[in-house]
Formats: sequence, structure tokens, C-alpha cells
Amino acid sequence: MTPDPLGRRAFLAAAAVGLAGCGARTGADVTPTESQTASPSPTPRDYDLTLAHDATAWSGHDPEWTAPATNPEGSFAVDVLVENLEIPWDLSFTPNGELFVTERTGRVLRYREGEVVGAVEPADAIDAGAVAPGSDEQTWFVEGGEGGTMGVAVHPAYPEPPVVYVYYTAETDDGLRNRLATVDMAADDVGATARPLLEVPAGTIHNGGRIAFGPANYLWVTCGDSGDESLGRDGGSLAASVLRVTPEGEPAPDNGGLDAAEAFTKGHRNPQGITWLPDATPIAPEHGPGPDEVNRLVAGGDYGWPEARQPEEYEKTDYERPVASSLVERTTWAPSGGVFYTGSVEPLANRLLVGCLASQRLKVFTLTPADGEVPPLGDTGTRYDAAWLDGTYTATSHDALVDELGRIRHVERGPDGALYAITSNRDGRASGEFPLARDDVLVRITATATD
Repeated sequence: MTPDPLGRRAFLAAAAVGLAGCGARTGADVTPTESQTASPSPTPRDYDLTLAHDATAWSGHDPEWTAPATNPEGSFAVDVLVENLEIPWDLSFTPNGELFVTERTGRVLRYREGEVVGAVEPADAIDAGAVAPGSDEQTWFVEGGEGGTMGVAVHPAYPEPPVVYVYYTAETDDGLRNRLATVDMAADDVGATARPLLEVPAGTIHNGGRIAFGPANYLWVTCGDSGDESLGRDGGSLAASVLRVTPEGEPAPDNGGLDAAEAFTKGHRNPQGITWLPDATPIAPEHGPGPDEVNRLVAGGDYGWPEARQPEEYEKTDYERPVASSLVERTTWAPSGGVFYTGSVEPLANRLLVGCLASQRLKVFTLTPADGEVPPLGDTGTRYDAAWLDGTYTATSHDALVDELGRIRHVERGPDGALYAITSNRDGRASGEFPLARDDVLVRITATATD
């Protein structure tokens, strides 16, 4: 079947909680209507966004979790569910099984009733641009650089309230700004309900952009340095930080006492992922200039950017040290979105999975608490146990899906327990055979065999 580069291939109708066993089919172009164009409104509908903030009530809470000591290498089946997306960036499943997907070209899509439809397109969001499917064009920057419509997260009680959070790069009178906003998906005019909650410095590069609700129902936002390294040392800026806020956008309590009350941590270059271990420990992959890092976040922690990246730069400082660094492998991961995976693809369960861009693979990290049994290295394994690293865990990584999907932007656990991934092959930076004529894609990953 030859993909239509101007169309969408939507996954077949399935049970709302499943998506399992879906194939691809030709769908209609996704054309936002006027009612889907978002612009700030002074009178959005008021909902009670309040949530209980008890980390022990979190569905993933398991303070007694143990890291697996087995080798996660194996074979995986990849089912393409949607083709010809335009640089998809984030995924957010609703409690009732719907799926929201962002595209950096400026819109949020929704899977509903067997097809992909436009949900909302912020009027002030930039269009990051995208190369054509199958293009051999190599450009480090598409029109919007590394900005665009990025993070998406549904309110944990969705659809009551029917509120979705979106993080996007906006064109303002003062230049580019990254905005966190809410929209009311039940409104007749969704765009008119857009309510900005906060703004963060934006740039051509390093916009961070992942948003997700975590333990205790706080909303986390990863923010890059927007290309200005000095913001890594500016404690009053929201840039170069990981934020933790209430559903209403207010600073969460016990954030750590940084100058910017919304900030949980500071000193980050370009974190594009946030996830949590079962004991509620936050973990953030961070895209570096070389090396890249995986960090364990602690309230009020300073992660050193731009002053610390090398072992000797961490020594005799109070900077928080990474759990894993690509310096050990002397390579580049280019990590983006990730998830601590607790689903049904058994070789990968209870491990940190991180989509990688430049290295075009899925990195599988096993985080073993001190004195625990570590997994064997196998064919692709690397151990991160140098004395200069954070010794809370011994990290071990393995590689999967190397050059099978191209640039993996994000991975997420679906409500059916499977693993879902999106690619970023149309941003002008893919290598080898990518982008394919079907790119970009949403895929479902399951195991076929293990060693």
C-alpha cells in the first residue's frame, strides 16, 4: 500500500481501552475547523480542577518495587497504527482510553471513533514546519527549530473535567514564549476556552516541552535553557528547570525553595522527558551537548548546567550527579521522552525506556538500587557504576529497535499494557533510510521473543 503523503492513516476502530491488533488504513486529511483554533479567552468555562495530593494513592505506587535482574534484550513486533504524522511530539492517554497526540506543526490530534481528528490548534502557536514523507532533505533546522506544539497531558479525572493541558511555542509581541495552557474539550468552541497558566522563555533550540501528571497529582513541566546557557544559573527563571505545579498552575508545596517557586529542580540544559519509579522518585532524561544524562530529581536540586557535565566538573560541588551518562559509552544518545514502563511487554517491564533521536534507538535502562542484583550485559549492555555518578542506583542500559523506527521522540504505556511510540523523522535530522514514505508514525510495540 503506497501512503498518501498529504493524508493521514488512522488506526482501525477498536475498544477504547485497547487499540490492540489494529492495522493502518487511509484516513481523511486532518483539517482544523475555526472552532478548533485556540486563542486566549478571558471567559473560559470554570471547572473544579482540584485533586487530592497523596502520593501513596497513586495507581503506580509500589514502595517495595524491585528492579529486574534479567536481560531485556529480545525481539519486538512493531505495528504501525498511524502514518504521515507531522513531527508528533507527545502522547497522552485518557482514563477512558482516548489518545491525544501533538504535532510540532501546531496542533493537537485526538483518536476518536476509529479515526484521527483535529482537537485544537492554538492560534498563536508557531508552525515548526516538516520535511515531506520520504524526503532526502537534510536540514538541521526546519522552520520552527526545536519549538512548536509539544507537550500534552489530560487532567487525571478526565473527562470530568474535560480539560487538556498543552505546552507550545507561541509567537507574541515580545518574541517567542513557551506557554502552558488548558483547553475545554467539551466546549462547542474549544479554541475559545484556551487559558494560559504560565509562560517560559523560548528559543530556536532547547525548549524542553514534556508535561505529565505524576504522583500526588501534580503537573510536571520540563523546560530547557532556550539556547541561553546563562539561564541555567538564573534561579529566578523558569527556563532550564523542571517545574511542578498544581492543576491550576500554582507552585506545588515543598518544591525545594528555589527562587522560582514553580521550579522543583534547576540547572538543566534540555530535559525532554519526565517519569517516576514506583516509589514516586522522579527521573528525567536530559539531552546534552555530549554527554547526555539520566537524572534522579530531588526537590531543590541543582543539576549544574552549564558548569558541570564532565566528571571533574562535578567533583567538590553540590551539583546533583547523573545516574547515567553517555560519556561512559563515549557516544551520543540524544534522549527525548521516556517512561518507567510497567506494562505487559515482559522483557521491558519495570525498566526506564527512553526514546532516542540522533542514535535512532530505544534505550532500556535498568535502575538497580544499591546492593541489588544487576542484569547481565548481554550483547548491547553498558554499566554505569563509575564513582562520580549518583550511587543511589546502578544503571545498566541495553539497546532495542536500533535504526528500525528512526528518531524515536517518545514512548508511553497504553491502557492495554502495550508500549506506544512516535517518531520524529520529518524534522530534517533523520539519517540513513529515514524519513520513510510513511513517516512520521505512531506504533504499538509488543514482544515476539526473548533471549
